[in-house]
Amino acid sequence: MGCFFSKRRKTGKDSKPEGEEEKPKQYSWDQREKVDPKDYMFSGLKDETVGRLPGKVAGQQFLIQDCENCNIYIFDHSATITIDDCTNCVIFLGPVKGSVFFRNCRDCKCTLACQQFRVRDCRKMEVFLCCATQPIIESSTNIKFACFQWYYPELAFQFKDAGLSIFNNTWSNIHDFTPVSGELNWSLLPEDSVVQDHIPLPTTDELKAVRISTEASRSIVPVSRGQRQKNSDESCLAVLFAGDYTIANARKLIDEMVGKGFFLVQTKEVSMRAEDAQRVFRDKAPDFLSLLNKGSVIALEFNGDGAVEVCQHIVNETFNGTKMFVSESKETASGDVDSFYNFADIQMGI
Repeated sequence: MGCFFSKRRKTGKDSKPEGEEEKPKQYSWDQREKVDPKDYMFSGLKDETVGRLPGKVAGQQFLIQDCENCNIYIFDHSATITIDDCTNCVIFLGPVKGSVFFRNCRDCKCTLACQQFRVRDCRKMEVFLCCATQPIIESSTNIKFACFQWYYPELAFQFKDAGLSIFNNTWSNIHDFTPVSGELNWSLLPEDSVVQDHIPLPTTDELKAVRISTEASRSIVPVSRGQRQKNSDESCLAVLFAGDYTIANARKLIDEMVGKGFFLVQTKEVSMRAEDAQRVFRDKAPDFLSLLNKGSVIALEFNGDGAVEVCQHIVNETFNGTKMFVSESKETASGDVDSFYNFADIQMGI
């Protein structure tokens, strides 16, 4: 009778030649490409132009520290970026999925896009910003802001990889954690500021290969007026519902309205529920409820005398068959704008 615990005799197929060592097991984490922190850091540089080309950061964290008189360009998306103890530097940062944190920096000029932006213990900075949440400054002085204005072919895909919407930009809605009575630690750059006067294009052959444009009409992020004083008492709200060409339609409507002399004040991309639509669109809500399940809506606020009438005309002539909501009249326009953006800010936690 055989024993239940007896070992199976090894066949020739199972046995190994004498003296041959068994190979160590391979695990998936052993096969990952090793990350060298030095590839994701600029440290201790002086009087240099350096950067990273598209695809070279690919969502990693990045650190910039102790740099002086440098031009730094990161043409890729990243997880988070910290900039410490830098002086007189020009810095461009591609889309950042999380936070960008400046600490103890002086006389720096920057262009960047991120989910969260914070400045602490800094002095004299100029920032062309796209930020999904309210930018924060702390223990800092003479910080000036303008709207992000930049283009290169890979940038739209990098925004998507970083999980950022080009329409969620609160660049001018600054919160100062340490205000000083009678003083303002931050301000907005003049509206006619030329980006290249502040952030020059790279000069090295490697970085010049990135096809950059700083023209407002080509900027990936729509250039908005933000918190600047409005030129007119009349604003118009246009809401585009999710579809195959929503982003393209939003851009075309912006181009048409700006081309006719109106100002883009602010933009938002958010999800809406039925109760949200009822509050914003009121008696028109039933016309749009079936569209809410298709995805987020994009809202645009335009300002200028006659904005409502002109926007309605453009939508009827150019976007015939595309479902949009546009303020019905000058009298209701302000209420439409306020209702939508108050709802949107609550949704986004601003």
